[in-house]
Amino acid sequence: MTPWDDIMALAERRHGAAAVRARWVTVVDAATLASRSDAHYLSALTRRVFRAGMTHAVVDRRWPAFEQAFFDFEPQKLVLMPDAMLDERLRDPALIRHGRKMASIRPNAQFMLDIAREYGSMGQLLAQWPADDTVGLWHLLSRRARSLGGRSAPAFLRMVGKDSWMPTDDVLAALTARGLVTGLSSQRDRRAAQDAINHWQQQSGLAQAHISQTLAMTVG
Repeated sequence: MTPWDDIMALAERRHGAAAVRARWVTVVDAATLASRSDAHYLSALTRRVFRAGMTHAVVDRRWPAFEQAFFDFEPQKLVLMPDAMLDERLRDPALIRHGRKMASIRPNAQFMLDIAREYGSMGQLLAQWPADDTVGLWHLLSRRARSLGGRSAPAFLRMVGKDSWMPTDDVLAALTARGLVTGLSSQRDRRAAQDAINHWQQQSGLAQAHISQTLAMTVG
């Protein structure tokens, strides 16, 4: 397997050492993840659902209105929202009136409550999850939350600061060029990629998010 120092050197030759590090996203520690409310995570998860296939800036401009319309995303309140009230939100011009995405809010509020019963809170789940099994966390989120398939689970984790690599096209190209995977859609390929990233993390001491960003910069 290609040593991490060689990968870093290639990214730095393409972009410059300072530029590589300047692009790295912020990753927060376990204590910070655990301290945040389930409402915080439900808001971020819902925002990720709405961002999928849409311009992020458009969604972000509307988000204060979403917070107000959906009780600051308190899960206990949202699971009790009646159909008639949800129908009112679908007619509200201050919101993004996308029926399928909006219909995911109440099931995802219930998902948050289920996670809280099992793990204490969503924050505690994220804080406790093993760092070497990021793809397992993706699988849990995509299987149990509504409308969080594809790259949305990794993107949600990136939004909340949980260390997570991203299965982008450039990361796929970098891994494929080194003969490590043939794709990133199957669990088998994702596990193979996870093993490689775990190996590079042991070599470098870097966050997985920064490893995947650096991999991407060897291509793009």
